[in-house]
Amino acid sequence: MAIDLATPVVRWQKSHGRNDLPWQATRDPYRVWLSEIMLQQTQVVTVLDYFARFLQRFPDVRALAAAHLDEVLGLWSGLGYYSRARNLHACAVQVVKLHGGEFPRTAEALQTLPGIGRSTAAAVASICFGERVAILDGNVKRVLTRVLGFNADLAMAANERALWAQATELLPQRDLPRAMPRYTQGVMDLGATVCTARKPACLACPVAELCVARREGQPENYPVKTRKLKRSAQSLWLLWAQTRTGAVWLRQRPTPGVWAGLYCFELFDSREALEAAVPEKYRAELQDDAVFTHVLTHKDLYLHPVRVQLPARALNAAGGWHAADVWPQLGLPAPVRKLLQNG
Repeated sequence: MAIDLATPVVRWQKSHGRNDLPWQATRDPYRVWLSEIMLQQTQVVTVLDYFARFLQRFPDVRALAAAHLDEVLGLWSGLGYYSRARNLHACAVQVVKLHGGEFPRTAEALQTLPGIGRSTAAAVASICFGERVAILDGNVKRVLTRVLGFNADLAMAANERALWAQATELLPQRDLPRAMPRYTQGVMDLGATVCTARKPACLACPVAELCVARREGQPENYPVKTRKLKRSAQSLWLLWAQTRTGAVWLRQRPTPGVWAGLYCFELFDSREALEAAVPEKYRAELQDDAVFTHVLTHKDLYLHPVRVQLPARALNAAGGWHAADVWPQLGLPAPVRKLLQNG
């Protein structure tokens, strides 16, 4: 027998959900889309400041589309997962060029835009336009697999498709313009604040009576996903070249690769390779800074900054000298920005 998940979730969201986030005050698809992209792999508390800065600089999709990608990457710097920023800009350009500056109103059409996958498209379409489509981000997967007792391995595509189908069956059936925004936001809120990965607050859960995992007493066993990406490690040497006036040598990183599209010190796989890139007469002046670790999604980077002061014409590599007053406008990887800020 089908369960009624929608009614208690909608009721709970009205009184206990997160109703004070800045992107919830409107059904503007630009703001909802921007928040959804920023929230991928990123905590709400981190997103808040970036969201406000983006809206101040790019108040609508036309302003974002008209901007240079470097400026977008500059504002995004520190938020990580920079392919999101590149797709964000590309998506804005397409919305303006192909759709007259108006976001498509269906999830199917939204998925044709750069960087918008099935769940993000459904979030925008359901929240902004009341379309009856399911989302299935990490929080929602956790809620649904626990409520349903769905113990199939989500690392297998067929099992994930089956969960999508069940997620669709559980959607509200009536009053969709009102119910769908509440339900979509509610099930996300539930996963983020109550049905958490560790130590879920089952006593505060509005759907506890429906939940198979709670009856089993093992909610942390859900969702099941056996295939995990292995972490790797990489050591990189950063040539921190600087002129007497304080300008630093930065090169825009190629795509694809680490920090693609961002401005960065020259990177090398070894100290010897770095030395070879510096004119011989200056190699004795190379100074090693403290090694530190920067953590990416599935890789640990061991970074070795090496400083040297050079005349402006000393380097032949692709790149250029950038004075301190332009650094804030450049898309810089977080560790490079931190090094420059700390001097």
